[in-house]
Amino acid sequence: MAIIAVVSGSYCYGEEIVTEVSKRLNYRRVDGVLSEETSKRYKLGKDQVLRSMIGTAPFLNITSSKHKRSLGYLEATLAELLQSDNVVLSGCASYMIPGNISHVLKVCIIANHSFRVRQAVKIEDISDSEAATKIMEYDKGISSCSNHLVEQPAYDESLFDLVIPMHSTSVDEAVEIICNQSVSDAVKTTVRSRGIMEDYLLSAKVKLELTLAGHDANVYAENGDVTIEINEQAIRMGKLESKLKDIASTVPGVLRVSTKLGPKAAPPSLNPWDRIDVPPKILLVDDEKEFVHTLSERLRTRNLESSIAYDGEQALEMLNEEIPDVIVLDLMMPGIDGIETLRRVKDSHPDVEVIILTGHGSDEEQETAEDLGAFAYLHKPVNINDLAQKMKEAYAHGKRRR
Repeated sequence: MAIIAVVSGSYCYGEEIVTEVSKRLNYRRVDGVLSEETSKRYKLGKDQVLRSMIGTAPFLNITSSKHKRSLGYLEATLAELLQSDNVVLSGCASYMIPGNISHVLKVCIIANHSFRVRQAVKIEDISDSEAATKIMEYDKGISSCSNHLVEQPAYDESLFDLVIPMHSTSVDEAVEIICNQSVSDAVKTTVRSRGIMEDYLLSAKVKLELTLAGHDANVYAENGDVTIEINEQAIRMGKLESKLKDIASTVPGVLRVSTKLGPKAAPPSLNPWDRIDVPPKILLVDDEKEFVHTLSERLRTRNLESSIAYDGEQALEMLNEEIPDVIVLDLMMPGIDGIETLRRVKDSHPDVEVIILTGHGSDEEQETAEDLGAFAYLHKPVNINDLAQKMKEAYAHGKRRR
């Protein structure tokens, strides 16, 4: 029998469907058990457990050591719970299950926006605009989880075996589809899939021990052979590799340990001037998702790591977590526009340098931005080298002022 892992959009009957599937198949639900068991085992608050699935430290996509530990505890507990078949897991923890375990049926329950708005209006007795806002906030939260855990959009079809569109499917039909798929030969537990699930548990335990020791690594296990992919830099890499192997070898079930370098483990430059005046914390704010992700990737090739916000409101929320050195800010965005975002940034954090990068600006807006304290006003399309240089100049200017 299968393990069923479900991610649902809000106002898509997700809870009703999961409850009915669990009842009909006589499967045990473990989403509530997961947070409770993790809290009990590792003396964590339930809120802390849930927050660990969302990367709250936004800059450089690096979570704090506290969050990394919490996430390690959560994954180790999840891996143990999944050693038993006939269970249903609902929620963001579903993203943590590796995609190579064949007896896990991954399900996405979703609907189009208009359907979700109608449901929210009916259930909550609110206006269409209020419903749209609630849906957007929910999707923002679940997207934070998916981006943090698998670096993919929350409802990306490639993450799931089944995607059920509730705007054209009844609850009974959805339950029937999931139940039928769960007993198909495709998701039956086999000796091989059981072994892969045990490998997942071993890798989670090893990763937790490495995280507790303050190390950043991905861990892969196969029949007791553990491979550690190192995601940190060290001048004496051989010494680090030996240390990680020693830690991993203490975990019961580990037979052999090997290491390899991950993409973040490139040796640091021996030239101390290579990264001088490179802003360590950059925030890109733009509602054009494809553009801003491409921009972030191109900046990374120039040793400029960045975090991303898709609107002014999200950018201001991120400033509450950690203050960037340089912000690159679009003007035309839904909700709080660029000028108002700039005004609020400068009111609360006057030392943060802001570069306006817009495709729709006017002379009047440029004058307003400069009056508010923008360091530079650039137009799209921008030469990436010119932008990178301007960001370094902004950072150097900010350092001199401070």
